[in-house]
Amino acid sequence: MTTESRSTPQARIGGHILVDQLVAHGAEHVFCVPGESYLAVLDGLYDASIEVTVCRQEGGAAMMADAYGKLTGKPGICMVTRGPGASNALAGIHIAQQDSTPLILFVGQIERGVREREAFQEMDYRAVFGTQAKWVTEIDQVERIPELISRAFHVATSGRPGPVVIALPEDMLVEAAQVADAPRYQVIDAAPTATQLDALGELLANARKPIAILGGTRWDQNAVDEFAEFASRYQLPVSVQFRRQMLFSVDHPCFIGDVGLGSNPQLMQYIRDSDLVLLVGGRMSEIASQSYTLFDIPVPRQKLVHVYPDAGELNRVYRATLSINVSPGSFAQAASALKPAGAPVWADELQRLRSSYVAWSDPSIITHPGALQVGKVMTYLASTLPDDSIMCNGAGNYATWLHRFHPFKRYGTQLAPTSGSMGYGLPAAVGAKRIHPSRTVVCFAGDGCFMMHGQEFATAVQYDLPIIVLIFDNGMFGTIRMHQERHYPARVSATMLENPDFAAYAQAFGGYGERVETTEQFAPAFERAIASGKPAILHCLIDPEAITPTTTLQKIREQAQAAG
Repeated sequence: MTTESRSTPQARIGGHILVDQLVAHGAEHVFCVPGESYLAVLDGLYDASIEVTVCRQEGGAAMMADAYGKLTGKPGICMVTRGPGASNALAGIHIAQQDSTPLILFVGQIERGVREREAFQEMDYRAVFGTQAKWVTEIDQVERIPELISRAFHVATSGRPGPVVIALPEDMLVEAAQVADAPRYQVIDAAPTATQLDALGELLANARKPIAILGGTRWDQNAVDEFAEFASRYQLPVSVQFRRQMLFSVDHPCFIGDVGLGSNPQLMQYIRDSDLVLLVGGRMSEIASQSYTLFDIPVPRQKLVHVYPDAGELNRVYRATLSINVSPGSFAQAASALKPAGAPVWADELQRLRSSYVAWSDPSIITHPGALQVGKVMTYLASTLPDDSIMCNGAGNYATWLHRFHPFKRYGTQLAPTSGSMGYGLPAAVGAKRIHPSRTVVCFAGDGCFMMHGQEFATAVQYDLPIIVLIFDNGMFGTIRMHQERHYPARVSATMLENPDFAAYAQAFGGYGERVETTEQFAPAFERAIASGKPAILHCLIDPEAITPTTTLQKIREQAQAAG
């Protein structure tokens, strides 16, 4: 055999070339709903060292891929068919875009020769996904598969991470070509300059009421630990943005709470009064910024140091005193070189804020109407669950209990959409348990939220994934009803729900199900669910008046009527 023949790749069809690129780039898992439009790729997966999870709806598959991206920092891989399949997946793409999650969505496409005739399930993917993804492309030439997939991995992970959408014409996937595989992608990063670190050190030395606010992605456990050490040296008050609680342990003496919906008013006032804000990794978008009221726009009253991995976001909304274009991980590593000159002048302020957080996050002080008290449920879970348990949720008022009262202590323990997407919790839990089968995975869901992707419970059963799903059922779309009572009191319209027996639902799929109506029933039911070794649903009946931890529908209605 000649040297030339040894170095010449064998001819492969496009579907197999694509799968080989996934392997070359270190992909470990694919979440999919199969379709005839990409059969050649499915055939390539038959022989590949990649785990495949077959899902029941494309939105669920995309959300599982998003969960993978959040937990690992590597692109979650999702495959769906053309037209309706791609439309269903859009919900997951929107989450990945707003949450800055690396994800690559492969979509089957019609044959190239019939485009622009509105062929069966035809869709212009660049037009449909163009505003919701970092990059959208269609692979027209089989020879370009290695090039374009390599680019997809780089785009999805570099700068501000996000989703990439790749359309795959069906006829292209069965064409053969002799092409070499691309080398594995590498995430592009930089380090803060010495000048930037000196400037930060000077700002901290002159501050009297500083605060760090952590958010975004491109963190890992090492970055979280290094930032915690930095905070300890400076005794720096640290908060986290909406649904980013896993970025800083609640046990750390510098932790003072989260900045999101229903946040501690004392924390919000401290941020308004602060003279230095160190914003690391986050964009400080609408929810965290309290509808863009915490900071003046474009120039905040506070001195702002903004650390972010994408220059396109720096100074986009808030003009920073110091902008540092690096990832949180790179910044946390570099910040180890900074040392305070003396004891911080804000030590008493930190103690006050820490005490306020501890009191604010104590669920034992909360009572509400109904026989099942969620505060006591949260106390039980905090005392029972391992610290590495992964807590998942979608959107709804029920999630307030999880965000405010659950003690997140480790990185990689939270899956929650900052985009506020309903239906996320269950598929995220399935994806998390598929990735980490030895860890406890708990899904919080409202009755409305669960039914958005409840069919993915079948996926949990199929792959023997013993997740625990807690459905808090108040018979309505609770968040919308709350707003409805505030703006149109006593005029209830389109927010009531008639729900199934969710315990029977679980049993019908082959899982474990139990109905919980009182506080006393919860702990034994949870223990039986764990002991069953099956995917489990606890159907928790909540009084409709218990709309938030601090108020009721009746009070909201009365306040609105009095004001109106």
